[in-house]
Amino acid sequence: MTAIAPSPARVRAPALLPRLVLVLAALLAALFTAAGPASAHAALTASDPKDGAVVATAPAQVTLSFSEQVALGDDSIRVMDPQGKRVDTGELRDMCSGTTIRYGTALHSGLPDGTYTVAWQAVSADSHPVSGAFTFSIGAPSATSVALPTAQAGGGPVGIAYDIARYAAYGGFTVLVGGAAFILLCWRRGAAQRPLQKLIVRAWVTLTAATLVMLVLRTPYTGSGKFADALDLDGLKAVLETKTGASLVSRLLLLGAAALFIAVLFGAYARKTAEAAEAAEAAKPKGKGKGKGKQKDRGADKASGSGSASDKDKEANDLLFGLGIGGTVVAGGIAATWALSEHASTGIQPGIAMPADILHLLAVAAWLGGLTALLVALHKVPDMEREAVRRFSRVAFVSVLVLAVTGVYQSWRQVGSWSALTGTSYGQLLLVKIGLVAVLVGIAYVSRSWTARLTDAPALKPAKIARQRDVSRETSPASVTVPEDPKRAAQLARQRAARENAREKQVRDADPARAGLRRSVLAEAGVAIALLAVTTVLTSTEPGRTAERASGPDSAATAVPNRAIKISLPFDTGGQNGKGSVRVEVDPGRVGANSLHVWVDDPQGQPLDIPEIKVAFTLPAKDIGPLPLLPERAAPGHWSASGVQLPLAGEWRIDVTVRTSDIDQTTVQKNVKIG
Repeated sequence: MTAIAPSPARVRAPALLPRLVLVLAALLAALFTAAGPASAHAALTASDPKDGAVVATAPAQVTLSFSEQVALGDDSIRVMDPQGKRVDTGELRDMCSGTTIRYGTALHSGLPDGTYTVAWQAVSADSHPVSGAFTFSIGAPSATSVALPTAQAGGGPVGIAYDIARYAAYGGFTVLVGGAAFILLCWRRGAAQRPLQKLIVRAWVTLTAATLVMLVLRTPYTGSGKFADALDLDGLKAVLETKTGASLVSRLLLLGAAALFIAVLFGAYARKTAEAAEAAEAAKPKGKGKGKGKQKDRGADKASGSGSASDKDKEANDLLFGLGIGGTVVAGGIAATWALSEHASTGIQPGIAMPADILHLLAVAAWLGGLTALLVALHKVPDMEREAVRRFSRVAFVSVLVLAVTGVYQSWRQVGSWSALTGTSYGQLLLVKIGLVAVLVGIAYVSRSWTARLTDAPALKPAKIARQRDVSRETSPASVTVPEDPKRAAQLARQRAARENAREKQVRDADPARAGLRRSVLAEAGVAIALLAVTTVLTSTEPGRTAERASGPDSAATAVPNRAIKISLPFDTGGQNGKGSVRVEVDPGRVGANSLHVWVDDPQGQPLDIPEIKVAFTLPAKDIGPLPLLPERAAPGHWSASGVQLPLAGEWRIDVTVRTSDIDQTTVQKNVKIG
């Protein structure tokens, strides 16, 4: 038998979906690399002793203050002496009061002079781990064998695996909810289509598997960072008692309900929809009859068929209503597992933020997940009704409106100021997200224009497509006898499959408007996945409001309850080795007695030992000062003074005079608020 080569149309057809998958995989890999370990959402705002402080006598305890509520264990704060031996009692002290979040640990008595290292690790209220370390000295600084840890909590291979699971969970949720919404709201017949069934089932499997991975890796992710700790049953039990653990378990239970929803959607509902369509088709008149009696019989049959179609349609609509209510409850519950354990549950206005976050997630799923389902349908189902595309256009428009309202509120809540929008990582990522949304809306506008053309063009009916396929199969050379040679048989099978795919593509691309819509939706899907990736990175980035409050330049110069005032000023005396920076700390930064510490660093950040430092305080509004102060040298590059009296509250000016030689000196100044 002569071999028949595959159709040229099939050979030249661009493999759009595999190419898209490769591009998106590269994009996600780049985002994973750029994102790194999750940034801390709770920031350390103060400590006692301070970082780098030199105290005359050994303190009784070490305390840490945070910008928001954190979870700590007895081993979360560790204090080590210069030889690396622990000198804390291991007992965590809860010293929180009102809006002040403070924890501490007691130290053993009789500690000798030297440099001590404080290492701490906690879990932020929005589920992300946070850690850090600093040193202080008793009497005078000394050499220490303890190296400050450089790895961030939540980093390393465990952090990468956990972040991948987080990305997969968001993606699975989006496709699961959006695909189901696309079927129920836009294309009821899609419940019986295998491509959409596979898409939604795989999304459910992805979300379930990702949730299980996050639950198992939670202990090493927030603790040691070792995969072996994933098998620690005590650690898993402790995780289940946390807010995040409860949210993950709740998500798994809701996914069980979602499995039942999927079974009904692709089982009973798909059958009812098909039966209603068949009954409606049977109820249509079949042509003109002969004779009065036959016309009467046909009229009776028509009435009977119409009634049957009405009953079938009513059953399908009742099932649709039940699926709509149940699906909305389950989808909202799954979305709430994120809202109740991440950004929305902390910070200002959580009572408004959590419902807004749930709506935001559902709108994202309806738009981007529905877009994915539409793309699969356009690519895999040639006889998709055009009315479904128009319905999805309306659903997407409503979703964008909800996203705009909830997104603006969330942006204000998490960023807080224009400076945080451009000066923090969260704000910069938010600008990238806004740009991607603008691009996506622009492409969606093009898709809407293709939708209008698609609606106005004459539709190709499914029955006609089926007839074309039957004729193609009847006239196909593939109907010849298959040879006994297995290799030859496999070759002919591949050729038949290629011809069949080429015929399906020919039918699918027969409508230019449909082909244009498919290309624009493909572009939308690519931008949408990039948008989803950026959104996932945002959930692991410290909010701009918190970041600016914790480390912004203005925060050091503003009087904040229970926090010392810290400023850093560059200087240049003009002489040799005359450049550097001076750091000033006024503690507690209140009216009355304060302690003062001044550090001088060279451009490389190393202590710079200079001949003299002078400090003066002036309150211009009350015509007080300058009040001169000559701090004492405590260590190379470090000066201190105690009992610094500031008599009145207001905006004080601190003048620091730096002398680097007998003739080279300069004065730098900064205004600070004294409460």
